[in-house]
Amino acid sequence: MSNGVLTAPGLAFPRETFAKLTPGPFLHTHLKQTKPLRPNGRTPEEFRQPIVNTGSLSHSNGSTVVRVGDTAVVCGVRAEVLLASDIPNPPRDGMQDEELIEELGLLVPNLELSTGCSPANLPGNPPGTVAQSLSYRLLTLLHDSHIINPADLRIQYTEPPTEDDETGYAPRIVTKAYWTLYLDILCIAHDGNLFDAAWAAVMAALRNTVLPKAWWDPDREMIICSPLVSEATTLQLHSLPIASTFACFSTSSHLKQRKEAESWILADPDSFEEEICNDALTIVLARHQNAQTRILRLSKTDGSQVNAEAVQGCVALAEQKRAVWESILTGG
Repeated sequence: MSNGVLTAPGLAFPRETFAKLTPGPFLHTHLKQTKPLRPNGRTPEEFRQPIVNTGSLSHSNGSTVVRVGDTAVVCGVRAEVLLASDIPNPPRDGMQDEELIEELGLLVPNLELSTGCSPANLPGNPPGTVAQSLSYRLLTLLHDSHIINPADLRIQYTEPPTEDDETGYAPRIVTKAYWTLYLDILCIAHDGNLFDAAWAAVMAALRNTVLPKAWWDPDREMIICSPLVSEATTLQLHSLPIASTFACFSTSSHLKQRKEAESWILADPDSFEEEICNDALTIVLARHQNAQTRILRLSKTDGSQVNAEAVQGCVALAEQKRAVWESILTGG
């Protein structure tokens, strides 16, 4: 009551309430400012700062924990021996090295979403298709990138000469087994853009992978692995491809006049932005030693909001992110 007149109480809701009730207009209000600023405090082209810790799992051949904002992923690499005699369909003659890893299935990524990593992953819920889809995307990118030399996964044996061999006999080298790398990826916190974080975790874990010295024992007819750490070798990667995902937010969904619609490209979207944006673009860049950066993969959803000019801008931003991540992963 003021001066004897009754007044209605003021209505004030916290920003989280407005974000849940009207997420599109809420995000639009932030982006239409003179200096666009997303609700998470980042500019549209700004990526979240990464934190990478390698060698976190003591019983894995390689491991890492990657945290990007509030998205956190753990990746462990298990190396197991696959005997050539156990392969149902041995590699055909003339097979290219690039085809060998895919043909034999020597790289096996498996991503899981831990219970409670996001509001959608509650105890008792059946496994969803998101983890399977991400595992397949990781697998195909591992095959397309050719970052691992198949020779590093071979366990070979040089057959000794026999009495029937003539002078000048050339030793025959045979492959007795292969290393199969199982990449177990666990998302412990999911706040958007899980693919980029999972792929970065895979790269960091593979760089951290150490394979024990292994050889074929003809007397026992089995593979022997040395327990000495000094004899182990680090897995060498040809390059470090880095994935960058962008989301496109458009006001056409909540504005009556479509011609007045605006759109923004948001780098490294969080979970709130992913739920609002229907169009997304993922760019994977790789740079070999003493070579220029090349686009290894460019994929987008069915939306038509990302035009050619926007793609060029995203590629430039992706190159900046690639340089930052390469420096972090290599310790440079």
